Amino acid sequence: MHTWQQQQQQQQNLDWLMKRLSVLPQQCILLMTCLLMALEAVPIDIDKTKVKGEGHIEGEKVESPDTGLYYDEYLRQVIDVLETDKHFREKLQTADIEEIKSGKLSRELDLVSHHVRTRLDELKRQEVARLRMLIKAKMDSVQDTGIDHQALLKQFEHLNHQNPDTFEPKDLDMLIKAATSDLENYDKTRHEEFKKYEMMKEHERREYLKTLDEEKRQREESKFEEMKKKHGDHPKVHHPGSKDQLKEVWEEADGLDPNEFDPKTFFKLHDVNNDGFLDEQELEALFTKELEKVYDPKNEEDDMVEMEEERLRMREHVMNEVDINKDRLVTLEEFLRATEKKEFLEPDSWETLDQQQLFTEEELKEFESHISQQEDELRKKAEDLQKQKEELQRQHDQLQAQKQELQQVVKQMEQKKLQQGNPPAGPAGELKFQPPGEHKVGDAPKHPAGGDQPLPPGHVQEPAARTDQVHP
Repeated sequence: MHTWQQQQQQQQNLDWLMKRLSVLPQQCILLMTCLLMALEAVPIDIDKTKVKGEGHIEGEKVESPDTGLYYDEYLRQVIDVLETDKHFREKLQTADIEEIKSGKLSRELDLVSHHVRTRLDELKRQEVARLRMLIKAKMDSVQDTGIDHQALLKQFEHLNHQNPDTFEPKDLDMLIKAATSDLENYDKTRHEEFKKYEMMKEHERREYLKTLDEEKRQREESKFEEMKKKHGDHPKVHHPGSKDQLKEVWEEADGLDPNEFDPKTFFKLHDVNNDGFLDEQELEALFTKELEKVYDPKNEEDDMVEMEEERLRMREHVMNEVDINKDRLVTLEEFLRATEKKEFLEPDSWETLDQQQLFTEEELKEFESHISQQEDELRKKAEDLQKQKEELQRQHDQLQAQKQELQQVVKQMEQKKLQQGNPPAGPAGELKFQPPGEHKVGDAPKHPAGGDQPLPPGHVQEPAARTDQVHP
């Protein structure tokens, strides 16, 4: 069977499963969506009316979107392997909410085939090795020693750190719970990080102004206001999810006649993986045209970080308005029902980020106070390090002075010995040279016969002649 045919068969199974999951609470549906759906990243500006009915190219890889989790690759690889086991896939299709919450589904892992378990074991060892490498890199950056990898692995909640070599039912259960919790908090975390980003920008701008004289400060303020005005001078942004906004995509991105706009056809055109749902990535793609009205990467006054925050706000708004069962997926039924509302035909105006107050002065002051506290802590650490450096330098200078003093004493002692006629001594006390006429013991020269050498037995040495004797 061709690759695209296999994908179509798999997608039919997933469609059936998603229908069952449509009645489940948000957290479980969210998880199953992320774990089971293979999504294609297809550009929104492709005219699908010209390619409708064409199958996937054989051998083409269908990429699933990045969830934003730090263990995203591990999560997707585990699901890919589990989907290859027929027994587990069938159990997953018939599982209810209680089985998922109680962990009963995870225990089905004991019944999967041996090669699936072997592959899962390998994936877990790779993930543990990756986490250990990250831990080591972080510890090395602060020059820490004696790293207890096993203890530090406890901070990762998506796998069982007590058993780093094999993938067990507990691992699957932990992975499901971690992914559910992390994905639910993902958007909230992104909003908080963006707010900090904006406050830091304003904080740095104000700090920079303090370093300027009055004339330069006024010029800088004028430039800042001019940039804000230039950024805000953009075409009208349609309300996300409204008829006007969707018709603009229909006309400009899809290349279709705006007078023939049809919500049902629009839904099918932008359900890029044909799974019967508009997921978050497919919805975000619908806002590209609106965002291009406000943001241009070539313009100095346009911040691309703000553009992504705007995209996130638009997607969240549409989900809140259209996603009735809060499963973070929009069905055709939900989509068509939304097009019948008054808000779809006569929406309120949409306020972009430049029209909103992102933070208050009180929040900025609190943020700056926190920054100031961090700077004080860093300054204190720097001062402590400087004191340690100065102390080490003082000890070094002291040792150098002692060394020079000892060298001077040794030099004076050698000079004194030379003045007293004693040759200077070496490191072990030996003489560096012998005075004239003196020899070391054992180095006496050999004497000729008749000298001081012992005589053979029987011979008597004659007394030496006295030099003071007077001869006739």
